[in-house]
Amino acid sequence: MDDELDEIRRRKLEEFKQEQMRVAQDEAAKEELQAKKQSILRAILTTKARERLNSIRTTKPSFADQVELQLIALVQSGQIRQQIDDNQLKRILLMLQPKKKDVTIRRI
Repeated sequence: MDDELDEIRRRKLEEFKQEQMRVAQDEAAKEELQAKKQSILRAILTTKARERLNSIRTTKPSFADQVELQLIALVQSGQIRQQIDDNQLKRILLMLQPKKKDVTIRRI
């Protein structure tokens, strides 16, 4: 009976260790990907444009992620060859911003 309990405990401990290693590897991969993204963004955005993107991130994190991914895709496809300044980023943001729907309420 004690041998069975010890075996179960040992298996559970081993599974826990493997899960922890998987989680650590996933986190390391995410950090590496984030570092690469930031490196590319530092290369293509001016200081003012990065500040604007960071301020957008505080209010709309998913939109900021979308913009970052779009910018990186444009760089990788060769469509962006020079640094993007604040005015150019504003134009890109306007193009990527979802259209607002006007809702009117009519009383009957």
